[in-house]
Amino acid sequence: MGNAHSKRSRRAVTYPAQRITIKGKESDSGVTLAESSGIANVSTLSLTALAEWQEKLLSDPKNRLALGALTTHAATAVLVNPAAVRKDSHIYSHKIELEGSPVTHQHSSGRCWLFAATNVFRVGIMKKYKLAGFQFSQNYLFFWDKLEKANFFLGQIIDTVDEPLDGRLVQWLLQAPVNDGGQWDMVVNVVEKYGLVPQTVYPDSFNAMASGRINWLITAKLREAALQLRELAGSMEKSDDLHRYKAKVMQEIYGVLVLSLGTPPKPDDTFTWNYVDKDQKYQSVVTTAADFYKDNVDAISFPGQLPSLPLQTKAHISERFSLINDPRNEYMRLLTVDRLGNVRGGRRICYVNVDMETMKTAIIAMLKANYPVFFGCDVGKFSDSTKGIMDTELFDYELGFNITLNMNKTQRLQAGESLMTHAMVLSGVNIVGGKPTKWRVENSWGPTSGEQGYMCMSDKWMDEYVYQAVVAPEFVSAEVRDVLKQDPVHLPVWDPMGSLA
Repeated sequence: MGNAHSKRSRRAVTYPAQRITIKGKESDSGVTLAESSGIANVSTLSLTALAEWQEKLLSDPKNRLALGALTTHAATAVLVNPAAVRKDSHIYSHKIELEGSPVTHQHSSGRCWLFAATNVFRVGIMKKYKLAGFQFSQNYLFFWDKLEKANFFLGQIIDTVDEPLDGRLVQWLLQAPVNDGGQWDMVVNVVEKYGLVPQTVYPDSFNAMASGRINWLITAKLREAALQLRELAGSMEKSDDLHRYKAKVMQEIYGVLVLSLGTPPKPDDTFTWNYVDKDQKYQSVVTTAADFYKDNVDAISFPGQLPSLPLQTKAHISERFSLINDPRNEYMRLLTVDRLGNVRGGRRICYVNVDMETMKTAIIAMLKANYPVFFGCDVGKFSDSTKGIMDTELFDYELGFNITLNMNKTQRLQAGESLMTHAMVLSGVNIVGGKPTKWRVENSWGPTSGEQGYMCMSDKWMDEYVYQAVVAPEFVSAEVRDVLKQDPVHLPVWDPMGSLA
């Protein structure tokens, strides 16, 4: 992430550093090897060196001030950069004409990807039905995703019976069989199979908003089942028992989900949606989840103006795909992650790896056409949810702690320092001199977070911590679309690009 830059940029986020001398050479460190009592030559910490470090550290009045401030207040409160706060105001040169309403809240759950996706979907529905506000049922998709993930996991366990139980692959699969997170292709899988319903038809439940307990319960049962399936799979005579046992476990998981989330309508169950439009007229729609999606797919897919590009047909929402920025891998290549998904036999996870300039160009084109954009990022880095700011210059850690953080995007991925952790929606951008300077972000942490639920993301933060943007094929070049025809590069399931937002 950073300003528009070359394909293989390795620009690091750096902060001004005081330079000191170590054995005649300059360094960013606040401790010199020459003054460390020979600690570099021994394997244990020297008590003498520790005493010297303390004396040196606290001899500086600035450090004594930092000690008092940082031991009694949050570092993010003490070290905030006022200049960054001032420049990250919520004023943008371009904003989509209709943003979704109301601001959504995922509460104590990891459903951000479902909220981001349905926040994208709802804009066209609000236009079509003349609504002041609307939400799809996130709980509906959450229910079916959980059930499908359980089935996907058990299938993976059966597929890997020849792998050692204590090997990396099986242990990775056992880590989080049904966590709350997901990816765009997984949204498409669930929506295409189960459809969509308004939130009033299947509202949030307590366990959807606070999912930790049912996640533990289902995970414990699935881990138990995994061991039993591996045992049954070891005997050819017990192959029928294996499938009967899997079906029994799935029935039990379904029961847990019904009893904790509520009984959802099946895709072909009829329901009635009553609403009042912006003209204060009462309206009623009788439909099914499958038909509600099918009948509204055009409204969901085309909330704004189509660009003048030479495509033969309009692409529906299911044909959108993920651009990612993974500088470890070659750009303009198709990537996939092995053993990552939710629906057995469904759409695989696929990414088109591009540089940030290509990603931003597509996003800006969509925003200018009034299309909200689903994106994935590492939200916890250099961000403040109360202020609603994501900015690499937001906190001055060098001022407080005498250290600089110099890893670039590639190195953070390699070292496990960063990966995709959260999905949100882009709804605006500020462009100065033809270049973006900041971005408007619709979050799903409620209206008290940020600026009435919205965040301001600096362009430099986007360069460093945004990894994914879901785009419609109409808004990218033929060269980018052609990448989808490639045989993908396969990444292992534990790769950072396999993280679930």
